[in-house]
This record gives sequence, C-alpha cells and structure tokens, in this order.
Amino acid sequence: MASLILISSPNACSITTGGNLRRSKHSTKNFYYATSQEKRATQTEYNHLRLQQSSLNHYYKCIEGGSTYQQYTRKYVLKAVPRPSFDFEPHASDPKNILDSVKKLLVAFYWFCYPYSMIGQMLSIISTSLLAVEKLSYISPLFFIGVLQAMVPQLFMSIYMNGVNQLFDVEIDKINKPHLPLASGQLSFRTGAIIVASCLTLSLWISWIVGSWPLIWNIGLCSLIWTAYSINAPLLRWKRHPLLAAMCIFATMALIFPITIFLHIQTFVLKRPTVFSRSLIFEVAFMSLYSIGIALYKDVPDIEGDKAFGIHSISARLGQKWVFWLCVFLFEMAFGVGLLAGASSSYLWIKIVTGLGYAVLASVLWHQAKIVDLKSKTSMRSFYMLIWKVIFLKIIYYLPFVEYNINIIILKK
Repeated sequence: MASLILISSPNACSITTGGNLRRSKHSTKNFYYATSQEKRATQTEYNHLRLQQSSLNHYYKCIEGGSTYQQYTRKYVLKAVPRPSFDFEPHASDPKNILDSVKKLLVAFYWFCYPYSMIGQMLSIISTSLLAVEKLSYISPLFFIGVLQAMVPQLFMSIYMNGVNQLFDVEIDKINKPHLPLASGQLSFRTGAIIVASCLTLSLWISWIVGSWPLIWNIGLCSLIWTAYSINAPLLRWKRHPLLAAMCIFATMALIFPITIFLHIQTFVLKRPTVFSRSLIFEVAFMSLYSIGIALYKDVPDIEGDKAFGIHSISARLGQKWVFWLCVFLFEMAFGVGLLAGASSSYLWIKIVTGLGYAVLASVLWHQAKIVDLKSKTSMRSFYMLIWKVIFLKIIYYLPFVEYNINIIILKK
C-alpha cells in the first residue's frame, strides 16, 4: 500500500515518499519500485526535516483508501507567536526601537511598583517625621536630611514588598489583576525577580550605611514580614490565612512604620530622648483602624482568583457584601478618631477646621460606598483607589497641622 507524508513549514515544504513506488519512464502515471538504498536515504531526509520542524509539530497524513487530516487552527498559530514583552531588547539596533523599548519598560516598571502605595508611604514619612517636631527651630537642613534618609531605603522596600507579592501571585493575578506587568507578560518573571532582589539589597544596604537603628529595624522587619506574607514555602505564604494576612498589613502600617520613623527623627536626627507623644498615639490609633480596613478590603475584588487558588480570605469565607461594609465602618471609625483628636483641643478654630475636614472626608467615603457595584471589579477597584486618595488628603492637609498644634498646646500647658 502506498503512503504519502507531507511536512509543512512556514518557509518550505518537503514531500517524501516511501513504500513500493513505481515511476514510469515515459509517463507520470507509472512508477518504479524504489530500491532499499533509496528508502534509507529518503527516511534519513525525513527524520532530518522532522527534527528541524519539531517546534511546529504538525503534519498531514494521507493514506490510500482513506485519509486522515490533523491540522491546527489559526488560533493555535496565533498562540504560538511569542507575546510582546516590554523587556528591553539590546539587539535592536534602531535608536527609535531602543527608545520605545526603554519607554515601555519604564511604564511596566511604574505599574509593577504600585505607585499609589509608594506615594502614600512617602507622604506618611513626611507626616510622621513632623510628629517629632515640637519647635520650629527643629525644622532645619538636618531635619530634611533625616527625612530623606528615611525615604530612600523605604522607597526601595516599598518596591520589594509589592514586587515579591506579584512574583508569587502571577497565576492568581491572571484572573484577579490581568493588567499587572507580570500577569500580562509586559515584564518577564526573570526581570521581576532581578528588580525585587536589587531593591531588597539596596534598601538593607542604605539603611545600614545611614546607621539609624530605628530605620534598620523598620527595613528589617518589613522585609521579613512581607517575605513571609508572599513566598510559597513551608510555614510561609501567610496571605493564605486571613488573620495572619490582616496582621501583616496592620503591623506594617499602624505599628512598625509610624513608630520607627518617629524614633528615627526623634532619637537619631534630633538627638532627643525617646518620648511617645500624644500625636504619635493618635497616629497609631487612626492607622490601626484604617489599615485593618485596607487589609480586609484589598481581597474583596479578588475573591474569584483567591477561591481558585485556595486563598481563604475573609471575603471568600464571609462574602463580599458583608466584608465590604465592615471595611467602610472601620474607615468611618478612623475618621471619628480624627474628630475626637481635634475636639480635644482648647482652641475653637482647631476644633472647627479639623471637625469640618474629617467630616468632609468621611462623607465623601460614605457617599461613594453606597454607589459601589459589588458585581463590577472596575467599580470596586475605583473605590479602593478612593480609599488611598482620601488618606492622601488626610495626610497632606490635616494630620501634620493637627498634630503639630496639639504638641504646641501641650507645651503651653
């Protein structure tokens, strides 16, 4: 029985024949019987071509008396094409292509860093540093240098904290957050790992060079907590457990961050003895409520992917609606702490300014919460960004002002 094997390739086609074939001397309808030597040469050629085209791995096979066809659709061919990446391509000789690659890489890096989180931390450093200021004379070039000493290593640590979580959440993020650079393929896993390792190293090294023990404790504890939170290893991957996950965010935002930055400015920069002021206590109380709300809410839009990969978040256990409104009440309680802090002042104008300020922020948050569509990821993520924007406004306009004046009032009394 004669057989015909056709190997297809994007650039070439090769037809080999085997079996008993006859070729006519005068007409194409007659065939000679192939010799054993010809068969071996033909088989060798076939094997060589098949090896070269193994990446495509598809063929057509026709058999006399019947035929079977196996062919991949256009969808398969499209999937076989490498996904465009934003990684830099050094082999591109065209300067325009190089510039475009660098721009795309920077854009991907920007979103890899979670910019809203970084902005919040930088503003918090400025605000928390002002907690240690009791006299205007303390605001000097030395003070600004101390703030910068805290901001630089914390900037790299912020990138590490966000990046290491993305490295171990690539498959989950393909469901929950497909726009992220690693999940979408804009950055390769290798590039992400290099960024994360570099930022961790720089953060630890800079804090050690500065020599401030509060700052060293800040960077060391944050790196340990967020490594345990993210890495998928025995006894780690704490984000799988709702209580541990919430405690990681609470400890970082409400305890480690404000206390260590405050002590860095007070003891290392201003060379004063350790004293926990009333303003610091207010900051810790506010951030305790607000950070727990953020810790719980961040999983509300991600319930689908968390369930698929065995992440038993509180939202996955109790339901989105219940957890959503719990978070809203925690945010409102945090602003209530701000109202109480302002109301405790003996100055009427401070009571009015702080009262109106926190009332406006709380009202905006409550109004937006009532129109959130829990079935829409876009709506829930928009509200999540509002949570960060509200705290930005609180830090910029109200926190330093209120806390500084509370300190002045205490000193006058």
